[in-house]
Amino acid sequence: MSMVRMMIPAATCLMLAACGGGTAAPTTTLNDWRTPGGSVTQPAMEYRIGALDKLNVTVFQVADLTLKDVQVDAVGNLQLPLIGTVMAKGKTTAELTELIRTRLAADYLRNPQVTVVVSEAASQKVTVDGAVTQPGVYQMTGNTSLLQAVAMARGPARTAELTRVAVFRNVDGQRMVAMFDLRAIRRGQAEDPQILGDDVVVVDSSAMSTTIRDVLGALPALAIFRPF
Repeated sequence: MSMVRMMIPAATCLMLAACGGGTAAPTTTLNDWRTPGGSVTQPAMEYRIGALDKLNVTVFQVADLTLKDVQVDAVGNLQLPLIGTVMAKGKTTAELTELIRTRLAADYLRNPQVTVVVSEAASQKVTVDGAVTQPGVYQMTGNTSLLQAVAMARGPARTAELTRVAVFRNVDGQRMVAMFDLRAIRRGQAEDPQILGDDVVVVDSSAMSTTIRDVLGALPALAIFRPF
């Protein structure tokens, strides 16, 4: 079954909710696209640690707590001396550094100096569906942009609506979606957003069923992730 069809029930609920008179769903803006001067910008997104990534964890002047190429397990946990299990998946190196520092400072060390570096990024998956030449699930290693993800699927199909490319993502356990203009990205008029592990990219198409097009048509044409 197509990934797009699996999304229809949940996305339809979003459409119905949007038509009601209730409070609007909260939004999470991950990219600042406009500057006062009218130019298009987008801050680079930091890499988020994934399952099976290898990390170098350094605790300054504490050799027993300094680890090289320690691997995140399949669930996303990291096993560390003294503090035990730490959830690493989905965090940036800065976020994980602060978590480890806080845990060590609470019970073991005074003002610990911690550094976390990704030494090897394991493959993560992205699903590319809709109007692309070869829909499917593809492996990513390290940073991957939206253009690169679509290229993995051998590019957009002839029927693709390049101004409407949806990215579905889990953010803190909440399913989110944003719409991007691939044509503007290719022309350099918008920055190419980073794709994260387990994202689902859906390229709109005039050849899609009316139901699917209605679902995608309900999404705002801005690079803003919002619940659905």
